[in-house]
Amino acid sequence: MTAERPTALIADDEPLLRDALERLLAKAWPELTVVARARNGREAIELFEAHRPDICFVDVQMPGKTGVEAASEIGRRAHVVFVTAYDQYAVEAFAQGVLDYLVKPVELPRLTDTVARIKERLRSALPATNTEALLAELAASLGRGETTAPLRWVRASVGDTVRLIAVEDIDFLRSAQKYTLVAWRDDAGKPREAVIRMPLKDISVQLDAAQFAQVHRAVVVNLRSIHHMTRGASETGDIHLKGRDEVLPVSRSYLHLFRQM
Repeated sequence: MTAERPTALIADDEPLLRDALERLLAKAWPELTVVARARNGREAIELFEAHRPDICFVDVQMPGKTGVEAASEIGRRAHVVFVTAYDQYAVEAFAQGVLDYLVKPVELPRLTDTVARIKERLRSALPATNTEALLAELAASLGRGETTAPLRWVRASVGDTVRLIAVEDIDFLRSAQKYTLVAWRDDAGKPREAVIRMPLKDISVQLDAAQFAQVHRAVVVNLRSIHHMTRGASETGDIHLKGRDEVLPVSRSYLHLFRQM
């Protein structure tokens, strides 16, 4: 590695997000050369061994091996920057400055700050930061599905693109086998729909329980989006939403949530 031409690897299972980060890096660090792009943790490790980049920008949650597991194997051989849509992975470890992180959607000012810190480490010939115990705890948290803060953004397929949707803009989520349909509103307030490649049961545990409620085994609703609820036969109900035509079912098991309505 030379100071003039440092190298990097980008690992993210969403190709559009890989491309977006590479474009931002070109602005924040024109001298940096991206030598490898990985689609998952296992590929990140393989490409790291092949190219030995100086910096690795690694998505925390990827299929197969996670970004944390990949970082553990890379160890102190590179400067690792975690890229995550979930703030819970940035609460303690990252705030302490032990590891660096970027929260999606990545913004240029925050990336510029990260680049400045990495450049300083490279100029000072400081070793890459890596705490084995910390990485082990983060990996264990991923395995247990622990969260210390509610989900703020979700990545969803909208046509041929991948969209980052703010959780507060979501009206409801509906299970679609291994996928989840997300009903949300765009910047103009227009109802939209998108698909998440994650089962409803996995995403529901990451939502703020004060804002979202499960009302059916296949439906989670944003409480702020409810206009009114009508009771049906056999202790069931129907939720009518503000500004949407969809009517959501409330099963008997969840009707108690609406006793006061």
